[in-house]
Formats: sequence, structure tokens, C-alpha cells
Amino acid sequence: MWSYHPDLLAQPVPRYTSYPTAMEFTDDVGADAYARALDGIEAATPISLYVHIPFCEQICWYCGCNTGAAGRKQRLADYLTALRAEIALVAKRLGGRGRVQSIAFGGGSPNAIAPVELVRLLDRILTVFDAHRPEVSIELDPRGFSSEWALVLAAAHVTRVSLGVQTFAPHVQQAIGRIQPLSHIERVVAALRLRDIDAINFDLMYGLPGQTLADLDATLDETIRLAPSRIALFGYAHLPDMIPRQRRIDATNLPDQRLRFEQAALGYRRLTDAGYVPVGFDHFARPDDPLAIAARERRVNRNFQGFTSDSAPVLLGFGASAISRFPDLIVQNEKRAGPYRDLVSDGRLAAVRGVAVPKEQQARAGHIRDILCNGRTHLAPRSRALVQNALKDYEQRGVIDWSDGDLVIRDSGLPYARHVAAQFDSLRGRIATL
Repeated sequence: MWSYHPDLLAQPVPRYTSYPTAMEFTDDVGADAYARALDGIEAATPISLYVHIPFCEQICWYCGCNTGAAGRKQRLADYLTALRAEIALVAKRLGGRGRVQSIAFGGGSPNAIAPVELVRLLDRILTVFDAHRPEVSIELDPRGFSSEWALVLAAAHVTRVSLGVQTFAPHVQQAIGRIQPLSHIERVVAALRLRDIDAINFDLMYGLPGQTLADLDATLDETIRLAPSRIALFGYAHLPDMIPRQRRIDATNLPDQRLRFEQAALGYRRLTDAGYVPVGFDHFARPDDPLAIAARERRVNRNFQGFTSDSAPVLLGFGASAISRFPDLIVQNEKRAGPYRDLVSDGRLAAVRGVAVPKEQQARAGHIRDILCNGRTHLAPRSRALVQNALKDYEQRGVIDWSDGDLVIRDSGLPYARHVAAQFDSLRGRIATL
């Protein structure tokens, strides 16, 4: 189905949940720029909110998220106090402008906090923002799930739950420090569906230590049987110099690049054969899911939570390390929980770094988004020859094609989509001008 071209995959490229990427953020762009962007939001502007909980009951060795052990109750309580204060601070700045259409809770593990605290956070948001029946989603660690959580999620009108499954293979779970038996995941799924929460996402991984094709195939068997609405199949990125907890993983036991490629191909084949609609090459949705519908209509978007059908031009992030995005600006909050609390308690916006996005970079961001989300992007006639020359290697290998002025990722080229998109990156790519 897919041809393996190791030279095209040799250079690591970002996941492009934003462009410019977080690597380009500087301390020169922070709270002042954030304040101006908030002041520029008009009354009916659709906005999305992201709320970050940087704590987990148990820390997994593979995880690259900004998170720490929940541990001390007082630390959690202090963080939640600051989080509610930041929400109120930003809402006051907006003065009722903007209309919230979606709210996402991520981490870490949002269920590291008590269920009642989630209710308090939602209540604060719905009280201070213009938010009428927003879509509410939450990431959960299945190991910390309880029947109480199922009741609270239903009562709070949570519309989508994402479960960190990763793998069902016990020896692979052992190798990444995340033990969660299949029977436990089954109980979580059943408890959610009992409360009429049917929009359930599974996060799976390939490229894990000791993971074979048979291991992944067995995990996919159980996943298809449990029938989540969406599935993300991520490739594990081993970066122990940047993420110290990954040093506990035996790097000699990691699959090589060819096996990783075969695992990605297996996942794509198994899930599409099971009726899931591909979004990019590593995300999948049931045909009736809003993301699958958006994919068919070529209106998939991409933000820091991944692929989405959310079209809001503004994303406001709350909590330590949370990122806010505007058409011409990206800013990130202070990463460390302590200094974050200090900023908010002083009545200051918590954004401390970021990047301005001028028109030319917005155009590049649009091409990167369209390639990753929709598998194609339209080029102005003046740019076409330049881009075609820069991408000739990909065209010769059958990765891309051209149609009515559109650069198109061929089905056989899906594994190389991020590498094609990276050519539009002004720092990493071959396309000097557009």
C-alpha cells in the first residue's frame, strides 16, 4: 500500500499543531501582546477554550506532556485557585466579547483533580464567558476513572471523552510504565456509554519499546471491537535529552524506522478496513463522527489538541504552559506551576513567551494546515513553479501530484505528509518564497 523511502523520512519534522512551532517562541512576545490580542476580539467572534491540568496520579515514562505527580493536595488546591482566577481575569478583559463554542480539558490528566473541581471550573467558565451549550471534551487517564467520574461527566454535559489507551500488550505497558488491563478499559467504556457518553476517543501508540506488529495488531483487534468514535495512532518520539523521564525506557528495545513504518501502515489498513475514515494518516473517525464529516467536506482544522472540526479563529489557553492562538499571534503561559500561580495572584496575564505571525507566515501556516488536514493545498500561479521544483523529489517518488493548481498528497504518500508540509516552513523547508 505504501512505499518505504527512508531518505524522505530521515529528517525529523514537527507535528505542526501550530505554525510557527513552539521552537520559535521567544520571551520578546508575551503578556502585552496577549492583552492587545484580547482587546481586539470582537463581540461575536467564535472562540474555543483549553484548560490545562498539569498533574497525573501516575507518571508514564514515555510522556512528553508538561505534567507532574499530583501528590500534595494543597498544591492541587492552590493551582485550581489560580486557574479559576486566570479564567476570571481573561473574561473580565473581554467584557462579554467573544462567544465560546468549545471547551477542552487536557493535561496531564484532568481526572487527577476531584470530580467536583471539574464542576467548579466549568461553572466558572459558563458564568463569566458568553457560552451557550458549548461542546465540552476532556482527556482522561483510565487508571484514575471511577463511577463517580461517569456521573459527573454526564451531569456536566461533557460531550466527548478521550482515553489514553496506548497499547493493550502487557509487556509493552510494563516497558512504558503504564499498566492498565484490557478489562479496565472495557469497564470505563461501558460506564461512559451507560451515561449516554458515546463520543469516546482512543489514543494509541506505535513505535513503543518491545512492540511488535503482532502486538499492535492485537491492540487494533480490541480497539475495533470496542468501537470508539475516534482513534489517534501516534508514533512514539524518543527524546530523553529533552524529556528526562524517557531515560527509563530501554532505547535498544525500540523498533527501527522500517518497523515503525510497517506499524503505521498496519494501523492505517486495519482501521480503514474496519470502516473508519482517515484524517491525515494517523487519525481516524467513524463515518458519522463530526470529524469524519469535516474530512469529507475538507474543513478539518488543526490546533494544539490535534485534528478538529472546530473552526474558531481564536483559542484561549488557561493554566501553566497552556497556549493561546490568534490569527496573527501565538502565546504560551508560564510553564512552571509556582511562577504561574504568582503571576495570576498578582492580577497579571500569565503569557510569557510567544511569536507574532505576520501575513507571510499566516500563508505558510495555511498551506501546512491544508496539507495535513485535507491532503491538498491551493497555490497561486506565481508560486507553482517554485514549489514544484522544491518538491520534485516527492513528485518523482509518487508522494504528491498536481491537480488544477492544487498540490495533492497521494494515498501512497500519506506517511510523508508532514515532511511535505515542512517544506513550507520558512526555517526547515526548501520553499524560500511564496
